[in-house]
Amino acid sequence: MQIWPAIDLRGGKCVRLRQGDYAQETVFNDEPAAVARMFADAGARCLHVVDLDGAREGAPVNLPAVEEILDVFNSYDEPCHVELGGGVRDEQAIAELLDFGLDRLVVGTSAIKHTDWFEGIVERFPGKLVLGVDARDGLVATDGWLETSQTNAVELAQRFIGKPLAAIVYTDIATDGMMQGPNVAAMAEMQAAMGSLPVVASGGVTTLDDVQRLKDAGLAAAIIGRALYEGTIDLSKAIAIGNS
Repeated sequence: MQIWPAIDLRGGKCVRLRQGDYAQETVFNDEPAAVARMFADAGARCLHVVDLDGAREGAPVNLPAVEEILDVFNSYDEPCHVELGGGVRDEQAIAELLDFGLDRLVVGTSAIKHTDWFEGIVERFPGKLVLGVDARDGLVATDGWLETSQTNAVELAQRFIGKPLAAIVYTDIATDGMMQGPNVAAMAEMQAAMGSLPVVASGGVTTLDDVQRLKDAGLAAAIIGRALYEGTIDLSKAIAIGNS
């Protein structure tokens, strides 16, 4: 199971939100690139970056910070993978961000609101796009989690079985940033429903036991955020569990 440490960007700084609430923000570091280096030095070769400003504005905002992060990860000899979510909502943005040096992009709101468009764009960029499914009580949320639809998360994801997606990032909003453990049952349900398509669990991963439970449940990867910043998870140990 891959471990993807997370860097959430707002105003060029490394922050974390609770349950996606922009009013519940904690700034952890003024230099995201320094955080990226810390993660890479701990053995991380995958990094999940979210442009929180971009998620609200509908277009990437924190590209200078993203560029610095890419410079850090590209300085290592081993292959590294950086993905970006937040404000990736049209073909031009996708093409420009991939040219910018990102390995893959997470598309959420546009994929949900314009499903036919996303099905086509996945074919144009095979293996480069990740479907971001953010759910509140099993229902899909969009627009930086500001709106909740009536669409069932698993049913939405199943529309893309057989498409050349890189993965699905499934975030349980109720647990995100709350340091109370992940919704393992929901994550396992999504992975089981998607077959061989990798599902990346996001939200609530707080302890090494959480990492082990997600691995045992068959998840392909896990994103870890606040727990790394608050020191409840040692990243190198989490990576070792994922690799065991």
